[in-house]
Amino acid sequence: MEHKLTTEQPSAYNDLEKMNTFDLLSNMNTEDKTVPLILEKAIPSIERLVDAIYDKMKDGGRLFYIGAGTSGRLGILDASECPPTFGVPHNMVIALIAGGDVALRKAVENAEDHTELGWKDLQEYNINDHDVLIGIAASGTTPYVIGAVKEARKSGIITGCITCNKNSPLAQEVDFPVELVVGPEFVTGSTRMKAGTAQKLALNMISTTVMIKLGRVRGNKMIDMQLSNKKLVTRAVQMIMNELHVDEDLADKLLAEHKSVRKAIDSYNLNKK
Repeated sequence: MEHKLTTEQPSAYNDLEKMNTFDLLSNMNTEDKTVPLILEKAIPSIERLVDAIYDKMKDGGRLFYIGAGTSGRLGILDASECPPTFGVPHNMVIALIAGGDVALRKAVENAEDHTELGWKDLQEYNINDHDVLIGIAASGTTPYVIGAVKEARKSGIITGCITCNKNSPLAQEVDFPVELVVGPEFVTGSTRMKAGTAQKLALNMISTTVMIKLGRVRGNKMIDMQLSNKKLVTRAVQMIMNELHVDEDLADKLLAEHKSVRKAIDSYNLNKK
């Protein structure tokens, strides 16, 4: 079956080792340019998944990602960036990778090949029908991911997926499939390239849209971001200055008092009334 997967088809380029640096970079860039167009075609399916996630999360549900290898790492990246960017609790968007945290840096042999392990890992978080689970797998054939979404669906949990093959086994097991068929990779089968880029773009779209709909952005500003370094504190002060039309000293004072852009703005506006 695997030789029929688009992600496993031969590269459109050959003799890569004979190309000079400029040609290697240019040809990779040529391939990368096709990815956003694939995402554009998938917006309707991404929209359906986002709306399903929002319906659950607005009532206190959580979003789970599950994947293996590059796909799993991308899920963890997206989940880990939600708390600092949008000020949400760390247990609101949760990502799991086959093989556990050690697999973030090193491949864990055969971790993705066990159908039952994904669901077992999810049980540690008491996943339930208030939550949503997204399986991420470029091939759409990863047993760890397929087993997890299959059991989740049996338990009444809404499921989605992000995959880069059409009509994959994974897509057939979920409620809201997102299929990003980017075609053969520049290096045959290296799905960390176009497939990984497509998955990253989709995850950006999903989590950011959900957070905006949940009220975690005002205007175009991250008013709930965590103030974890000097750069972000400076940005926060500027946001308060622009929003309230106050000078830097007052903005800095408001931020120091309230420890939050949202609270600083809301408190100032309330006191003005």
